[in-house]
Amino acid sequence: MHHKLPSTTSYLSDIMAGLPYFRPEIYLVALFLVIIITDLLFDTDTIKPSRYIAIGGILLVAYIDYTQFSLLRLNDGIKGHFFFNQMLILSQTEVKFKLIIDLLAFVLIIYTQLDHQLSNHKKGLSDFYTILVGSVFGMHLMVMGTSMVSIYIGIELVSIASYIMVAYNTEGIFSTEAGLKYILFGAACSGIMLFGISLLYAFTGTLNFFSPDFINNLNKVDPLGSTFGLLLVLIGIGFKLSFFPVHFWVPDVYEGAPTPVTAWLSTLPKIAGFALLINFLTPYIFFAKWKGFDFQLSLSLVAILSMVVGNFAAIMQTNVKRMLAYSSIGHTGFAIMAIVTYNPSGISALIFYLAVYGIANIGALLLASYFANNAEVTTLHGYNALGSKYPLASICFIIMLISLAGLPITAGFMGKFFVFSSVYGVYTNGHNIWMLLLLITGVITTVVSLFYYIKIPWSLFIKKSETVINGKKDSQNLLIIASVLSFIIILLGLFPNLFY
Repeated sequence: MHHKLPSTTSYLSDIMAGLPYFRPEIYLVALFLVIIITDLLFDTDTIKPSRYIAIGGILLVAYIDYTQFSLLRLNDGIKGHFFFNQMLILSQTEVKFKLIIDLLAFVLIIYTQLDHQLSNHKKGLSDFYTILVGSVFGMHLMVMGTSMVSIYIGIELVSIASYIMVAYNTEGIFSTEAGLKYILFGAACSGIMLFGISLLYAFTGTLNFFSPDFINNLNKVDPLGSTFGLLLVLIGIGFKLSFFPVHFWVPDVYEGAPTPVTAWLSTLPKIAGFALLINFLTPYIFFAKWKGFDFQLSLSLVAILSMVVGNFAAIMQTNVKRMLAYSSIGHTGFAIMAIVTYNPSGISALIFYLAVYGIANIGALLLASYFANNAEVTTLHGYNALGSKYPLASICFIIMLISLAGLPITAGFMGKFFVFSSVYGVYTNGHNIWMLLLLITGVITTVVSLFYYIKIPWSLFIKKSETVINGKKDSQNLLIIASVLSFIIILLGLFPNLFY
């Protein structure tokens, strides 16, 4: 018994030393508990303080994220810091990802109350805010995870929260069906990933993929076995990123879920998934003797297929949410282009691209809620001639779509420009054929995306309605948020150095 005391003391000391680097997550846990207690004690039909606590709390967490830049500069310089027995890492890249996630979560928490489908639910939204905060905590673990255990816990926290959110509106048959499909696909991918983790642990004897023993021991394994284990883990990560070929759940789930939940699923877990993928790939990139699975080739192929499948399938859609669902698959493929460059400029381009994609995609779905609230339309045909009745909302919608398509003068254009530049830089240095194919596919699918993004402005301003439009003029708060997001999209398009 006594011989274990030094080891226990060492672990406790390591935990205490890591707490300053875990402050945002501690606040998220506290926020989670405070919302639950507030819901039990104070929420009534007339007073709903849980919403304001969630909004204020997530802003506080974002501020604490920002202070971690100073913490890193003070203690670690430009290097990352491992803590909690090397289960987590914090560097400036992780802080940037967490900051983006928390700020977008702030917008989405406000948005949830303004969507009629959710706000009119008889259960209320207090439980919903608790689930959202729990999901953000899981995303933080995904962003910082360097151990198979920490990333699996993070993914499962996000997945379980997502299952509940998708099926939250149990009175709607489409929401219930979407929730069931999501759970089935999620459970299958979770099991596959867990099997892959167990194989990698058996091969290496460690769960920490930043440990030198992990790569050294995996390099000694038969390439077929190591490739199989790594592919299974990538399938689990791909479920969060919704890239080809684990994207089949996306259209049905995005269409059936409440629109704010669709906005959540299409942005935040995706951003956290990319941060996780960067950490997962880093040891293989910098280990010169790695001779196993070729991640660059495989992810390049995944990126090409995701861009092609997502963009070409989106052309045939008439439901706005389903169209944006296929669009998000295409954007995932485009973002993977930045990762396979394997250089810092690619990661910087990826962070900027994901941030502006998140703003534009949330804005587009927020405006879909606006039109659903006021005109009760969800299809392109229903948008006919609504541009003159809702001019500001229609203009904001066009700005969001232009940014998603990557046209000047929006932030989306700059995001795609930075990604293309990083890929082209790698191609000019080594003339890698896959980099060239990525560039060609990216250009072609960007042009293809114009054909379906333009359908909404065409319906709003060009097409005539065969029926009399008796729309309402409420949901003004949604319009205010959309206007602010549109301004940010234009501002970052003109002055990208404010963020890039």
